[in-house]
Amino acid sequence: MPPIQAPAPAVTTKNPAAPFWAGWSTRTRLILTVLAIDALVALFSCGLIVLNARHAVKVEMDASLATVEPLVAETIQSLRSPSPDSVLHALDLRFRTLRHVRVAILDAAGERIGANPARQRREAHEAPAWFVGLIAPAPRQHDLPIEIGKERIGTVAITTEPLDEIEEVWGYARSLALASLVLNLSVLAALIVALGRILRPLDQLAAGLTRLERHDYTASIDPPASRELAVIAGRFNRVAGALAEARAANGRLNRQLLTAQDDERRRTALELHDEFGPCLFALEANAASVARLAAGEKEIDRSRLSQRAADIGSIVGQVQALNRDLLNRLRPHALGEVPLADCLNLLLRDFSRRHPGTAFEGRFEGLARGYGDIVDLTVFRCIQESTTNAVRHGAAAQVWAEADEVAEGDGRALRIDVRDDGRGVAPGHRVGLGLSGMRERVEALSGRFTLDNGAPGTVVRIVIPIDPEHEGEDSSASPVPQEK
Repeated sequence: MPPIQAPAPAVTTKNPAAPFWAGWSTRTRLILTVLAIDALVALFSCGLIVLNARHAVKVEMDASLATVEPLVAETIQSLRSPSPDSVLHALDLRFRTLRHVRVAILDAAGERIGANPARQRREAHEAPAWFVGLIAPAPRQHDLPIEIGKERIGTVAITTEPLDEIEEVWGYARSLALASLVLNLSVLAALIVALGRILRPLDQLAAGLTRLERHDYTASIDPPASRELAVIAGRFNRVAGALAEARAANGRLNRQLLTAQDDERRRTALELHDEFGPCLFALEANAASVARLAAGEKEIDRSRLSQRAADIGSIVGQVQALNRDLLNRLRPHALGEVPLADCLNLLLRDFSRRHPGTAFEGRFEGLARGYGDIVDLTVFRCIQESTTNAVRHGAAAQVWAEADEVAEGDGRALRIDVRDDGRGVAPGHRVGLGLSGMRERVEALSGRFTLDNGAPGTVVRIVIPIDPEHEGEDSSASPVPQEK
């Protein structure tokens, strides 16, 4: 048996059409998928916050403007101070700290009365400029005249100021973003840990496949808690077990083949020694006798010379018969040259000649001319071995052999039955090389082999699927040779 060579290392080539993430691990893909979903949700949430904030700021500005204008008008009417300066300063002090609007008191010359708190608040706000630009609506300003009697002493400029509302929205958005970030980081960390535990059986599966690749068929995986991965682990273990059994069966078959070859060589050597040796010795003796008769001084005894020639012819006939039996056992010479049915009939006639005490009957009318060299040889060997066992081990008085085509699923198959009326199969019998060889031959062709008791005798049943590509081969075979 030749040594098993280690498989060559797998060479992986990068497909230029494959996406750039093709080499990433499953864990990385899942984590990046979650991050991408988080990013999309964050963008959608930011857009929704901006739209709601713009609408809320606009509504708040309109409401504040609608509230402050009547209040300023009522305040102006309620002031009865005769001094214009006191009126302007009173208005400035009263409306300096309003939210969402800024009230500026201008004198008759258009100069501002008091400080500008809006500039101070604008310089101290926390919202970034880009956020303010996204939310702030267009500013609006209303001017109300300040009159005492019929004289206009100044103007009240009411301007919308959305920074206060934007500051509140910014604080809310920042808190929400911080909470979302902490939550997403926590979920991501938990996801990394969970995926590590969930995908750990896949790492074990990869390690097991590596062991199988190195012809280590003892690899096994502990079933994980996940139902789907447990199914995969179970099937992996069954495949590893099947490969181990197949390897053991191949080892047994190789040993049986070596044993069968040695037995065949031993039997051939014994036949050459026991059968051909005496025949060759007899030929040598008769040849020497003919030579002595020819070399004698007396007249040649033609009767003795004829007897020696007859003896030589008889011995040559025995040698030819032995040679034909030996060649047929090594390789049936007619197989592939004549139809399969004729080869099988010749086989049974040869058994009848060598075993006159047993009746042999064969029915092979339904067979095609041939099914390919391997199938034809398998059918021939199975019938030959089954018939030999029936005569040698079963002491059968009659043997029936049948072979024909039958329907098998969507195709056709060869069915071979060999029955006898012998002793049958003894309980606990040991399977010999002949039976195991037949079984291996049949199973190598995806067929089925069964051995049963026939009550009486033994029944060998064989089914071999027919390959349509080889059906009816050897159509140009020569005619059937005549039995000598």
